[in-house]
Amino acid sequence: MAGIHPRLSVIRTGVEHDPDGLAASFEAAHPRVLALDAGGQILDWISWQDATCLYVRDAVIWTLGDPCLRIHGGTSRLTGEQSVIDLHPIVAARGHARHRHRSPTPPLTNTALFSRDAMLCMYCGNQFTRNHLTRDHVLPTSKGGRDIWENVVSACIACNSRKGNRNPQQARMPLLAIPYRPAGSST
Repeated sequence: MAGIHPRLSVIRTGVEHDPDGLAASFEAAHPRVLALDAGGQILDWISWQDATCLYVRDAVIWTLGDPCLRIHGGTSRLTGEQSVIDLHPIVAARGHARHRHRSPTPPLTNTALFSRDAMLCMYCGNQFTRNHLTRDHVLPTSKGGRDIWENVVSACIACNSRKGNRNPQQARMPLLAIPYRPAGSST
């Protein structure tokens, strides 16, 4: 079979084929496999090479989906048979697969903060453009407050100036919403 690599084959419903040069474009797409832990929690997208290593180390404990890629290995001196591994698009790994750790929380930036707060000042409740909003520390940093999601809100310039270096109770400016750490998102 003419293909992307002498040891790779694209599999569709368990039958090897190469419709209209699909295999040639397959390599350019850098196929990925979704790695899960034994409980089904997502670990990361891994390369087909890393997925093959999981199979070889007998670290794959269950799979989902029909095989999508066939890897042809070496020939056994004992049996004379060539090794073949059929990769599945989703694999659950014993222990953990190598993956980049991703925080489930987006980084704290003004853009992400203003998005979380729907472009509203959390003191007066008015909506503003990005240029008219500021990051306010509920407990000011000078009083031990940290620059974390749970301690910051969007505030218009006027409200932030009025609140000054005080907490909302001292400034008699109640918050309209409690600051929270958003779940991971595309922000």
